[in-house]
Amino acid sequence: MSHTLTGNGRRVALAALTAVLFAQSSTHAQYFVLTERNLLTSRFDSVSVAEALPVVSEWKPYPTIDDRAAWSGVSDIVRSAHIAQAEALVGTDWPQLPATVFLEFVRTGKRSNYQALSFSRRERLAKLVLGEVMEDEGRFLDDIANGIWSISEETYWGVPAHLDIQSAGFGLPDVDEPTVDLFAAETAGLMAWTLYLLGDRLDLVSTLIRPRIRSELKRRVLDPNLERDDFWWMAFEPSVINNWTPWVNSNWLTVVLLAESDPDRRRAAVYKIMRSVDVFINSYPDDGGCDEGPVYWTRAGGSLFEVLEMLRSATDGLVDIYDEPLIRDMGRYILRGYVGNGYFINFADAPPKASIDPAIVFGFGERLEDQGMIHFGSYLAQASQLGEGAIPGRFGYLGRQLLTLFSLEAMAATDPAVPLLRDVWLPDTQVMTARAVAGTTDGLFLAAKAGHNEENHNHNDVGNFIIYADGEPLLIDLGPATYTAKTFSDDRFEIWNLQSGFHNVPTVNGVMQPFGSEFRAEEISYKADDDKASLSMDLTSAYTPGAQVREWNRRITLHRSPESISKIEITDDFALTGWDEPTTLNLMTADSVTIDRAGAIYLLTKSNPFTPRATITFDPDQLTAHLEVIKLQDTKLRNTWGNTVTRIVLTTRDGRLADTVTVSIEQSEG
Repeated sequence: MSHTLTGNGRRVALAALTAVLFAQSSTHAQYFVLTERNLLTSRFDSVSVAEALPVVSEWKPYPTIDDRAAWSGVSDIVRSAHIAQAEALVGTDWPQLPATVFLEFVRTGKRSNYQALSFSRRERLAKLVLGEVMEDEGRFLDDIANGIWSISEETYWGVPAHLDIQSAGFGLPDVDEPTVDLFAAETAGLMAWTLYLLGDRLDLVSTLIRPRIRSELKRRVLDPNLERDDFWWMAFEPSVINNWTPWVNSNWLTVVLLAESDPDRRRAAVYKIMRSVDVFINSYPDDGGCDEGPVYWTRAGGSLFEVLEMLRSATDGLVDIYDEPLIRDMGRYILRGYVGNGYFINFADAPPKASIDPAIVFGFGERLEDQGMIHFGSYLAQASQLGEGAIPGRFGYLGRQLLTLFSLEAMAATDPAVPLLRDVWLPDTQVMTARAVAGTTDGLFLAAKAGHNEENHNHNDVGNFIIYADGEPLLIDLGPATYTAKTFSDDRFEIWNLQSGFHNVPTVNGVMQPFGSEFRAEEISYKADDDKASLSMDLTSAYTPGAQVREWNRRITLHRSPESISKIEITDDFALTGWDEPTTLNLMTADSVTIDRAGAIYLLTKSNPFTPRATITFDPDQLTAHLEVIKLQDTKLRNTWGNTVTRIVLTTRDGRLADTVTVSIEQSEG
C-alpha cells in the first residue's frame, strides 16, 4: 500500500467509469457498475468552488457557545436533560483502551468489547460538550479537557476490524501510518465540533488544548486524506463502493471546513471530497435504491445529504445538485422501504427495525421539497419522542445531534404522516413492495427481490421475499447477527443466517445458492394494478451446475381483494436435469408454527399460540412439510426475533424432475 499521493495514474479514469469492477475490501467483495455522471465535478469546477469557499473562521453552520440567544432558545426540557447528562459524568474516570482488548479481534474474532470502550469515550465527550454549551458556566470544562486529552493520546481513532487499511494489517495499529476508517473520521468530526462550539472557552483550562486538537486532526485525518489516494473508501481505484464513501467524506468535510486554516489545502481537500463523492453517486442505480438496506441508508443517502448540505452552505448556495432526479430518488428510498410500525424491509445485513435519524429525513425532504419525506421525518421524530429529553447521540455523533437540536421546532410544527405506499418497484435494484391497501398496515404486505449474490452486505438470497400481516412480521429475513471477524472475511458464508437455505428461497438437489455476481436472477418481470402486484424471475443462474437446474421460474404475487382477505402466492415452475435428493422450499418465521393437516400450516404468535395469524397452504400430493425450530445463540438475533425461529421446510415428493408448485399465504380473519 502506497503512503503518498500517486497521481492520475492510480485513479479510475473518468472515461472508464462504466466498466464492471470487482474488488476485495474489509466488507467483502462487491459487484457494481459505475455510470459516469459526476454530478458535482461536471457542474462545478475547482476554481469556482475555491472562490466560493469562506475562510475557516467565517463558516457558521450552528451557533457557538457565544451565541447565548440561540442556546437559550432550546426548550427547557431538552436543555435540562443535556445538563443532567453532563453532571452525571463530572469527575468520573475515562475508560481505558488496553492493547489486549484491541487484539481480541485477531485472537478471538470479537470486536464488540473494544468498540464499546472506544465509543463510550466519544459519547461522554459529546455529552459534556452539549452540557457546557447549554449552560455556559464552565462546570464541565475540566472533564471536557480530560476527554480531549484522553482521545488525543489514543494510538488509533478507528476500530480493530478496520485495520486492513494499514500496511501492517490486522493486529495493533501502526502509529507511524495514520489511516482513516469510519470511526477515525467520526472521532475527527467530534473533535472538530468540540473545537468549533467551545472555542476560547477551552483556553480557560489551558491554551494548549486547541492547538493539540488541531495538531491531532492534521496528523490523523487532514494530512493522510489529502496526501493519499489509496484508501479504498475514496473510490479512486477499482474497489468496493458502499456507505463508507459518503460517511467518511461527511466527517472529513466537517474537519476541513471547521479546522483547516490553510486556504490551498482547504480548497484541494474540498474538491477531492467532491470527486470521491461523485464516484459514490456514480455507483448508484438510476432508481436510487440502496442495496445495503434502509438501516445503511442512514449512512449512505443520509451521509450524502450531510455532504451536500455542507457544500451548499459553505459555498453560499453555489454547489447544489438537489435538482438532480437521482438525488431525489436516493432520498426517497427511505420512504419506499418502509413497512409500518417502525419496520423497514431488511434484505442483506439490515435489521427489520432501523434507527433512522428523523432530522436527516426531514432536512433532506425540505431540500428536495418532498412533502412525503418532510412529514415522514416529523413522524419519526414524534415516534422517537424527540424533544422530550436529551437528543440521543450514539458514538458521539455530535454533528447529527446539532442538526436534530436545531430542527426540533420545525419538525414539531409539521404534521406527522406515514408513507404507506401501495406499490414500489425499483427496477435497477430489483426490489418490489406491495400492500393490500395504500395508507394502512392492515392486511398483508409483501417485499421481494431478484438481484444477484454480490450485493453490498450480501446474503445469498436471490428470489427472497418477506411478508408482514397487519404491520407485524410473518415470514422473515433474519438479517445480521453480531459482527465478528468472520462476518467480513472469506468465510462470511459459513455463517448460517447468511446462507440461502435460511432465507425464503429454494434449496435444489441439496445445493444452496453461492456467493458471486454471476449467481443472479434473469428475465425479471414486474406488474402491479388494483388487483395484484407480482414479481417474476428466472432463478436458473442463481445456482451452480451441481444443483442440476435446467430451468427455475419463480413468481411472487400479492392478490388484493376488497371483498375477502388478501393472499400471497409463491409459484415455482422448475425443471431439473437430474435428481440427487429432494428439493426444498424454505420459509423462515419467528411465529409459532403448527402443521394442522396435510397441506396446511398455521402461523401463530408466540404470545397467543391458539389463534392463527395466517395459514400456509400447498398441494400435499406435491410437497410434504416439516418444521425445524432453531434456537438463537446470537444476542442481536435474539433481541430481534426472540429465543427461537422456525424454518418451515416444504419438500418435493417422488423424485420428480419437473413440476409447478404453488404455496399460498392467507391472513386469518379477525
